[in-house]
Amino acid sequence: MSYHYRLDGGSLAISSPRTDQDIGTYQCLATNPLGTIVSQKAKLQFAYIEDFETKTRSTVSVREGQGVVLLCGPPPHFGGLSYAWTFNDNPLNVQEDNRRFVSQETGNLYIAKVEPSDVGNYTCYITNKEAQRSVQGPPTPLVQRTDGVMGEYEPKIEVHFPETIQAAKDSSIKLECFALGNPVPDISWRRLDGSPLPGKVKYSKSQAILEIPNFQQEDEGVYECIASNLRGRNLAKGQLIFYAPPEWEQKIQNTYLSIYDSLFWECKASGKPNPWYTWLKNGERLNPEERIQIENGTLIITMLNVSDSGIYQCAAENKYQIIYANAELRVLASAPDFSKNPIKKNSVVQVGGDIVIECKPNAFPRAAISWKRGMESLRQSKRVFILKDGGLKIHNVTRSDAGSYTCIATNQFGVAKNTGSLVVKERTVITVPPSKMDVTVGESIVLPCQVSHDPSIEVVFVWSFNGDVIDLKKGVAHFERIGGESLGDLMIRNIQLNHSGKYLCTVKTTLESLSAEADIIVRGPPGPPEDVRVEHISSTTSQLSWRPGSDNNSPIQIFSIQARTPFSVGWQAVSTVPEILNGKTYNATVVGLSPWVEYEFRVVAGNSIGIGEPSKPSEVLRTKASVPVVAPTNIKGGGGSRSELVITWESIPEELQNGEEFGYIIMLRPVGSTTWTKERVPFVESSRFVYRNESITPLSPFEVKVGVYNKKGEGALSTTSIVYSGEDEPQLAPRGTSVQSFSASEMEVSWNAIAWNRNTGRVLGYEVLYWTDDSKESVIGKIRVSGNVTTKNITGLKANTVYFASVRAYNTAGTGPSSAPVNGTTKKSPPSQPPANIAWKLANSKLCLNWEHVKTMENESEVLGYKILYRQNRQSKTHILETNNTSAELLVPFEEDYLIEIRTVSDGGDGSSSEEIRIPKMSSLSSRGVSVLEPSIHFLSIVIMIFYCFAIQPLI
Repeated sequence: MSYHYRLDGGSLAISSPRTDQDIGTYQCLATNPLGTIVSQKAKLQFAYIEDFETKTRSTVSVREGQGVVLLCGPPPHFGGLSYAWTFNDNPLNVQEDNRRFVSQETGNLYIAKVEPSDVGNYTCYITNKEAQRSVQGPPTPLVQRTDGVMGEYEPKIEVHFPETIQAAKDSSIKLECFALGNPVPDISWRRLDGSPLPGKVKYSKSQAILEIPNFQQEDEGVYECIASNLRGRNLAKGQLIFYAPPEWEQKIQNTYLSIYDSLFWECKASGKPNPWYTWLKNGERLNPEERIQIENGTLIITMLNVSDSGIYQCAAENKYQIIYANAELRVLASAPDFSKNPIKKNSVVQVGGDIVIECKPNAFPRAAISWKRGMESLRQSKRVFILKDGGLKIHNVTRSDAGSYTCIATNQFGVAKNTGSLVVKERTVITVPPSKMDVTVGESIVLPCQVSHDPSIEVVFVWSFNGDVIDLKKGVAHFERIGGESLGDLMIRNIQLNHSGKYLCTVKTTLESLSAEADIIVRGPPGPPEDVRVEHISSTTSQLSWRPGSDNNSPIQIFSIQARTPFSVGWQAVSTVPEILNGKTYNATVVGLSPWVEYEFRVVAGNSIGIGEPSKPSEVLRTKASVPVVAPTNIKGGGGSRSELVITWESIPEELQNGEEFGYIIMLRPVGSTTWTKERVPFVESSRFVYRNESITPLSPFEVKVGVYNKKGEGALSTTSIVYSGEDEPQLAPRGTSVQSFSASEMEVSWNAIAWNRNTGRVLGYEVLYWTDDSKESVIGKIRVSGNVTTKNITGLKANTVYFASVRAYNTAGTGPSSAPVNGTTKKSPPSQPPANIAWKLANSKLCLNWEHVKTMENESEVLGYKILYRQNRQSKTHILETNNTSAELLVPFEEDYLIEIRTVSDGGDGSSSEEIRIPKMSSLSSRGVSVLEPSIHFLSIVIMIFYCFAIQPLI
């Protein structure tokens, strides 16, 4: 060490390193009291690159179409280089393509076919990344010759990889290949052994570079580059040879051995070529001797002594690298010592059991072992053995074996003793084990597990189900532990099918483990049948097959088949042949199906426990078509225009159409005729047909039948119905029309009925039209009455308004002419003011009422009288008393509260009501009676009045 070399911890620092002195291979040696170890080798090199020579480069002269190579000629250097070229001092590098290529091996620029645009100055740039320096060469002029153009010629490979390349494992290999030629050659690659190129390969833009990343053994072989154009082809090939530096497969480990023992170490490493091995001790090469045997990666040292202790290294090396595996050998020599491994202070065993008391003192060499019980030396017998490792084994222990035991260890360096006690306990016995049970799903059961045991020993119960422990602490569903310290009973609530199996109760103590098991069979409804298939299907039947599912420990007794269609509500049971499907039947024919309907089927199984889950549905299949058999119903008609016969019916639902191209057949003839007219209606949704014929007289009766047909043929016809042809509108207007006003909002229109016949048009009823002079529309109301009704009340009218009305007859063809208009005036509006200042007196079931007369306004109807509306508080039925006076008496049993209101009566109708008055029941009033004046909401003061039926009292 000096100012030039300095240690910094374990690192070597070199001050002002010099290329001529410090280049070389370095290795670190680390030493401590146990020995010395050497490190991997490290190689020190200095990266540099010198400047180009400054002399001018010669001009390169070429014809157009000729190929050219511009040489870079790198100056002296060490370290990896990267190359680039510039053109005419352009700061951007020359772009490589299939015509131009810069080799990163030679540094040269290759132009496969020169074009006029290539003329100019080219400069080579070199970068040394390790030296962190770039240099620029002198420019090379490229000029075009004027003596003609170069003709086409076959490719000439100028850049090719070596014939043999050593490729390291996991490295990235790049192969270069570029050719000159006219036309510009295309580059392709292949392996000569015919195997495909690795999928991981990468290509440069022009395919002049083939890169194989992460090189492995299977990638080695002969690779070939093919350059081709219209004039021919040229080849270059080279072999990639895989190599790998050593890698450890087995290393040596630290070893501690007793004096006089033997050492055996083995180390193994992989690599290509195969590595060779050397051994070092404390940094020095180890050579074979009398006690030392070295063969490849194995080291054997016999009769070890303390001087053999040290740090050993196994070195694996091939021509590419050397690696080291390190381990310590420590040779020990000492008297027996129990400080680290004393005998167990108390060994506990049960009566009838076996016990081993271990004795493992540290002793080098190994100690000879003997035992004492108390003060008496132990000898081996049928029950007592001293094991090879020094342990004491006692078989079939009795209570008399309890006591202290001493182990005595002896070797050439000394003697050591250590004592422990043997404690004997009573055995644990399972007194009530679990037993086999047969249960039904949903029941709750208890599996017993009860023991007798030594009171001083703690007992732990563990239950397992089919080999898996039931963790009762986590609150597992269905399982619950019940019982005390000696009871390990297991309750299973709401037992399920998946609870069938073996239940094992394990009783654990610190001394032993014993168990008892029982089989539980849970029976339940069958599982869903499987693989339901439709073997054959006709128009009304389907043949099904299936496989039974699990019987869940109870034999299947019956199967049933269910079907579903787009028209059914859920799944429906279907009829089968055979009618009853027993548990051994796995196929059946479903009957009674509808033709041309999509069906899917499922199967349900049952046993003595119940009905199980249904199978998965079968595939959806359509039954075959057949002639429709259901005829339309509710054949009606009538109406329509003159010369028309309108026929209606209820359309047939899709599930009863039985096939494609479904439609309806109409059969009709005039009553009394023998010849039927037949019409077809080719529309599925149709429910109406209009037959037109100018010869049809109005309101003529026809016999009508409606049938069905589809692609398979014609089906059933309905029963015969009588339908009348269309008719003309009524030809006569009603007479004797009049209007009478009833109130401000209601009037009555009346007329005389029309005596009609077939010529004047049938009358089905009348239509009343009404309007006013100032209405924006010609008619503001239209009301129909049917039959021979000749009056109609019109409500919701405006007060004191002139209304016009006319009446016209109607039938199915339309309406007839209107009667001459008549008019009437509605009454004035009823009084808007309610009765005010209402006073009442109640005594002996007689209620006396009095109020002020209501004065009306000019536009209101005169008051003709009053209505008194009264009802019990808890009843909705209202009673009405009418009077022309402003007072009234009511004789009612006042056992409950009464609610009373008063309103005016006029020609314009009833006026506004007073506020509702509550009259309390008699029991809540004094026997002398009570009189009250109810204040009107229209007055601010209270008016005191004297009625003829009582003397008014002050307002309460």
